[in-house]
Amino acid sequence: MGTLPFMLFSLKFLLFSIQISSETDIITQFHSLHDGSTLTNGAFELGFFSPGSSTNRYVGIWFKNVPIKTVVWVANRNHPIQDKSGTLSISKEGNIVLQSKNGTNHWSTNITTKVSTSNLVAGLLGSGNFVLTDEKDNRDSGFYLWQSFDYPTDTILPGMKFGWNLTSRFNRRLTAWNNWDDPSSGQITYGFIKSDLPESKIQNGSSVIYRSGPFNGLRFGATQKLKHVPLFIVDFVYKTDEYYFHYQPKDPSLLSRIVINQTVSALQRFIWVEENQKWILYLNVPRDECDNYNRCSSFGICAMIGKSSMCECLSGFTPKSPQNWSVKDWSQGCMRNENWRCREKNKDGFIKFQNVKVPDTKKSWISKSMTLETCKVKCWENCSCTAYANSNITGNGSGCIIWFSDLLDMRQLPDSGQDLYVRSSAIETTNRDDSRKRMVVVTSTTCSIIVILFLFIIVFCWRRKAKSKFRGGWTCKNTTSTSKLVIESKNDSVKYLE
Repeated sequence: MGTLPFMLFSLKFLLFSIQISSETDIITQFHSLHDGSTLTNGAFELGFFSPGSSTNRYVGIWFKNVPIKTVVWVANRNHPIQDKSGTLSISKEGNIVLQSKNGTNHWSTNITTKVSTSNLVAGLLGSGNFVLTDEKDNRDSGFYLWQSFDYPTDTILPGMKFGWNLTSRFNRRLTAWNNWDDPSSGQITYGFIKSDLPESKIQNGSSVIYRSGPFNGLRFGATQKLKHVPLFIVDFVYKTDEYYFHYQPKDPSLLSRIVINQTVSALQRFIWVEENQKWILYLNVPRDECDNYNRCSSFGICAMIGKSSMCECLSGFTPKSPQNWSVKDWSQGCMRNENWRCREKNKDGFIKFQNVKVPDTKKSWISKSMTLETCKVKCWENCSCTAYANSNITGNGSGCIIWFSDLLDMRQLPDSGQDLYVRSSAIETTNRDDSRKRMVVVTSTTCSIIVILFLFIIVFCWRRKAKSKFRGGWTCKNTTSTSKLVIESKNDSVKYLE
């Protein structure tokens, strides 16, 4: 009587084993992944690897068909295995567990499941996302008990959410490798700060390297308008319970990645060029010297002049150390002129600066409903308020940001940025307005002189040309290749008029 149930069990197990052996992209309680085997799906592969010259073993995900092994995620980055005895499996408690010989744990998903653990499967999706789910659920449904996309290491892949879940206080951020032979957590990080004004920062430990500026409804403050057709669709989702960034290439076949690079302390976007068989750098942040955090210090503003940065004090402010400032040592920043008096009618006012990356928002206050005029009044009434601006620049603008204390990390952005109103003396405000009027008058006068001079030259050349029909002399022509007016003579000498 006991033989039949045993035979049925054996048959069932045999059929189950055949089914498992045909699957190349899942792990179950009955089917583990051993060092030397991999899971594959689309452009990605998951398995054991040793980085660079290291002999340590890690479980990671990399691009399957890219000859340069490019790892995008590491499970046990801080707990390597010393040999090739590693096994990745699903435990009786329902977690994905990485163990070496003698049952030593090197990594686990550490979740509490409320489903039958016998139904759990772990697999690699075509997006590069490693997921744990109930086999009754479709792995492409988007419902996962755990997913690697929620725990990035140093890389953002297309489709990955990057940012905060404010309800669970869950933060997805990047941490660079220590070095190319060691994927353990380094000092360089990139992520969004938890704030009513979402913005991202690159940091070395606690020191800020780069700040994106707050999201202003259109873009992040330091983001410049693209001058070419973008290859990617980029979205920033800002809701009451979460905010996150994610992107997709317009061409689904394009392989791309965003990585925090510990060698150059920068966030970099790469695209794979099949024709050249190499990764091409598409974007680098910080992009220039003015992107470096607080380049010009307190109340200083940075502008790029050619390939070099240049700092200026805001109107109404002067260098704290004029001697250091003259030799391009801007570390001490600027201070307010002495003729400012808080809340005195003819001593207190605001200067408008356009196309600016607004200051660091660490010491600021925000209202999403307040108008700009009410924002101005609220700032003027508080002697600690140093500047104000719209929090949202879409349409005619809305909301209010008020800054307190020193203004840090500002830069000029000729083709983007926003308006910033900086507190200064009324005299400085009047002088600035007068100088603008004088500039308009001077510019108009200069243009008039240039037009008159140009007409005079044309008449001069025409008359000379007419006379040259009867005797040798100068002739005139316009050379489109040099965009300059050329006056030439019959003795082959040439003169240029700019």
